[in-house]
Amino acid sequence: MDKRQNNSADTVIVLDFETTGLSPDHGDRAIEIGAVKLDKGGIVDRYQRLMNPGRRISGFIEDYTGITNAMLKNAPPCEDVMEEFSEFIGDANLVAHNASFDRKFLDAECRRIRRSYKGQFACSMLTARRVYPEAPNHKLGTLVEFNKIPNDGTFHRALADAEMTAHLWLRMLDDIRSSYRIECISFSLMQELSRVSKALAPHFLKRCQ
Repeated sequence: MDKRQNNSADTVIVLDFETTGLSPDHGDRAIEIGAVKLDKGGIVDRYQRLMNPGRRISGFIEDYTGITNAMLKNAPPCEDVMEEFSEFIGDANLVAHNASFDRKFLDAECRRIRRSYKGQFACSMLTARRVYPEAPNHKLGTLVEFNKIPNDGTFHRALADAEMTAHLWLRMLDDIRSSYRIECISFSLMQELSRVSKALAPHFLKRCQ
């Protein structure tokens, strides 16, 4: 993958973790990873694995995700899955909805296997706050409904959420292109957009024309 393509916002890996809880700093582990590989705006590959965190998960997490202890019992350990997933992402840039959450778990699980990744992160939730300030809120399900993105109603499973986030990400790129006439949107532009104030976002995008 050449350097120019690697910085294109439509050539990324969109990922989502399901976990035992909210923070790896408190001992929580990943239980499922789902990812969608985008190349020039098209889905070219998918990845999904359950992983055994080495302990039982709570009834709340079972109800929230639909992932049960019985499903995880024979799943491969987190370490094996993360070795495989590290190969899948390679040096691609990464997108997640509420990326700070997924990045914490990716970093924690990679540290356990002494692996690292070269790609940078962008957050579709922060970007959506700038692109769709009129949305009722910026939860993934709300944004999917707001943009009338087709879905089967499955939420809180890693691959389904990654797929919806990928479609949301591509919709935002299309809307930015059409509204601001920016033909080539770089990954770094999307990162910068997520950091400017919501009030200044239109001015920022006009300067990028």
